[in-house]
Amino acid sequence: MHRTHGLRLLLGLTAVGLLSAWFNLTTGTVTLNLFDTLRQPHSLDAQILWQLRLPRMANAFVTGALLGVAGTLMQVLLRNPLADPYILGISGGASTGALLAMMAGAGGLALQGGAFSGALLSILLVFSLAHGHGSWDTTRLLLTGVVLAAGWGALISLLLAISPDTQLQGMLFWLMGDLSFAQSPWLGGLVLLLLTPIVLTVAPALNLLAGGEHQAASLGVAVTRLRILIYLLASLATASAVTQAGNIGFIGLIAPHLLRLTGARDHRLLLPAVLLLGGSLLSVADALSRLIIAPQQLPVGVLTALLGVPLFLFLLYRARWLQRD
Repeated sequence: MHRTHGLRLLLGLTAVGLLSAWFNLTTGTVTLNLFDTLRQPHSLDAQILWQLRLPRMANAFVTGALLGVAGTLMQVLLRNPLADPYILGISGGASTGALLAMMAGAGGLALQGGAFSGALLSILLVFSLAHGHGSWDTTRLLLTGVVLAAGWGALISLLLAISPDTQLQGMLFWLMGDLSFAQSPWLGGLVLLLLTPIVLTVAPALNLLAGGEHQAASLGVAVTRLRILIYLLASLATASAVTQAGNIGFIGLIAPHLLRLTGARDHRLLLPAVLLLGGSLLSVADALSRLIIAPQQLPVGVLTALLGVPLFLFLLYRARWLQRD
């Protein structure tokens, strides 16, 4: 993609991000006028804006951005355009940790700590088991992640079966993805700030790796070390996102593919673009989740799945016709 077109894409996505933030802040059970609210800093609307809407919008944007970046990295790592951030079982570990914290009566930061601890445990298990005593390759990594994800799924089912009825609804909402559990956005924001310059630095190497391992190695890329780095970065982004908001599916799949349809395949452009688009998509989905059955709220993961499933099927159908051609 030409540099001018790339700049236009990023500027357009920045505008989309600002519009999604405005939509998120003004939409809900109480409709806010931002200009009037800002002129009345001591009003009830101002308290709703600063104490409820703004932190939640920030969490939605950061979580969506992390999922978009993680999905892009996973697709390069596994060389599979339909890979998503949850494919290696990290979300299962986070979910197990969060459910155990809920059963213990914990909430807030303790709940997030349980989710993050479970995600880190899953990362370490997948990495150590995939490495083993032999060579570390993507096929072994994928198989290890899939098996571990199945194990986490069985444990989650057990925890749901034995949990008290009073806690069951909260557990199910968390598993479906729910930003009402999110606390301060600073942890996820800090992770995003740390990841962004790193992934942009390795973006040229990602372009080479996407073209094939042998080609990348012949051009001087340390393929094994790059794979490990991609896995760690994608895992950290996924763990942070799941810790913030639970299991929110399809953002990490939708955002990269929508951008590739526009011709954005260079990772030097794709990664910052997917950060903006992933955050914008989740911000809009979160606003709609508060609006559709107001005053009640839908888990935001339900809406992202409703968007993601038909797109996933479209991508499969499109890939089938491309193979025929």
